[in-house]
Amino acid sequence: MSRDDDVVLVISNAPDLLLAKRIAHVLVEEGLAACVNLGAPVLSIYGWQGEVQGDAEIPMWIKTTAGRRGALMEALARLHPYEVPEILVLPVLDGAAPYLDWVRAQTRGNEP
Repeated sequence: MSRDDDVVLVISNAPDLLLAKRIAHVLVEEGLAACVNLGAPVLSIYGWQGEVQGDAEIPMWIKTTAGRRGALMEALARLHPYEVPEILVLPVLDGAAPYLDWVRAQTRGNEP
C-alpha cells in the first residue's frame, strides 16, 4: 500500500517533440509533476487492431507522488492524442532524500 507522499515514476510517450513539450509544461505548471524528462525519439513496434505497426515516439519519464498520480493520469489522457496512450506508474523504492523531498514539494501545490 502506497502513501500519498511516496514518489512514483510515470512512463509515457508522445508522437512528436512539440506535443511532448506541451504535455510536460502543462503537467509541471499544474503541479501534477515535479519534472518530466523527454528522451530522444525511439521506434515503437506494437500490435494495434490486428496489425503490427511501428512509429517514432518521444519517451517521457514523469516524476510525481502517489497522491497526484490519479489527477496526472487524467490530465495525460486528456492531453494525449492516442486512443490508448501508454501510462505506466512505477514505484520508486529509494532515492536521494533531497531529490525525493523536492518532488514532494513541487507536487504539493495548494494541498496542506
